[in-house]
Amino acid sequence: MRVLVTGGAGFIGSHIVDALQAAGHEPAVVDDLSSGRRENLPANVPLYEVDVRDEAKLAPVFEDFRPQWVCHQAAQMSVSRSVREPAFDAEINILGLLRVLEQSAATGVQRVVFASSGGVLYGNVAEPADEQTPSNPISPYGISKWAGEKYLEFFSREHNIETVALRYSNVYGPRQSPHGEAGVVAIFATLMLAAQQATINGDGSIVRDFVYVGDVARANLAALQSNLPDAFVPMNVGTGAATTINELAQNMHTLCGQSRQRTGNSEPVPALKYGPPRAGDLQSNLIDCGRARSLIGWEPGTAIDSGLESTVDWFSGQPG
Repeated sequence: MRVLVTGGAGFIGSHIVDALQAAGHEPAVVDDLSSGRRENLPANVPLYEVDVRDEAKLAPVFEDFRPQWVCHQAAQMSVSRSVREPAFDAEINILGLLRVLEQSAATGVQRVVFASSGGVLYGNVAEPADEQTPSNPISPYGISKWAGEKYLEFFSREHNIETVALRYSNVYGPRQSPHGEAGVVAIFATLMLAAQQATINGDGSIVRDFVYVGDVARANLAALQSNLPDAFVPMNVGTGAATTINELAQNMHTLCGQSRQRTGNSEPVPALKYGPPRAGDLQSNLIDCGRARSLIGWEPGTAIDSGLESTVDWFSGQPG
């Protein structure tokens, strides 16, 4: 199948491209390279350097490639930036999605898989939330993901497009950007491997559900390929396993110290410090993946210890 991956040169998108190629599909990528990197992609994958908000440039991409499936990963991903700049968040996460859905309807796309967020959609939950848990987003980022799912339902109903919302928990792994307001694993890895002090926001008691990017790529592939019971299907993609930021930081401190020793760096990784909490952060978030297991045969396959080890290994091989 021809599959257009928006945001496909980015962290998660590029792993999805790899999974699509490995499964024998024909991927192409739309990415404005504001955070994605061409070097994340295989040389034989077409890249359209286009902002998904730009209808005039996006329409020719769909006409040229004529995708049968679309995997929409392009997004503004920072919760704290969404709190500071809610209009910017909405421009990308709502209007960008609408442009993609409009072009999908116009060119006969059969299925659209959307990167939603179980990590923010359910609000503060102490036990793994399933898809029946009422949505309770508290940040503009969460609100935009909730609105995006409603637009998917609308396009399924009005334009006969099959749509899937994959509600990711906190994704981590190789290729994650450590710059700007990135994922905590990428930030910790970059700082600790350089023997720089890492800061924990708040007291470190925040609970998160960390899911490995390779598992997320498998979920996208399964969501594209599987038979589904309804025109619109939301599914959680997470582990249900609780990890505090303190636990994560200590684990990574050990792994990064060991990595530095293997490469002959005698300077120890500095002790962690604590700073103020970030605006918009939930105290606890966990999601249940039972529906994905039942409907598309997906479940997480990477334990956090081995996933973090692979991630640190990858970051240790990157130029400083």
